[in-house]
Amino acid sequence: MNQTQILVIGRHPEILATVIRLVNNNPAWNATGCITDEEAMSTFDKQTFAMVLLGGGIEEPSEDKLCAYFTSRNPDIKIVQHYGGGSGLLSAEIYEALE
Repeated sequence: MNQTQILVIGRHPEILATVIRLVNNNPAWNATGCITDEEAMSTFDKQTFAMVLLGGGIEEPSEDKLCAYFTSRNPDIKIVQHYGGGSGLLSAEIYEALE
């Protein structure tokens, strides 16, 4: 079974680790986490992702830069903003974006 690859970007290492763990609890998904914009852009260029999940703490200029970068390389990429709210909300956001 091919897993859906999800790039998760967050500024807080502990929260990022939790989000990655929650995403990876679904056997159909595989999350890769990044802290910095540069790391996220480099990782995006090395792997094929179906979705980018933007966590809290990313300032608007970085968010704008990242979204522009990702969509310039893959116009069909799904970008979801996740600000917390537990694993149920996270799963629902991912399912909705992947439909």
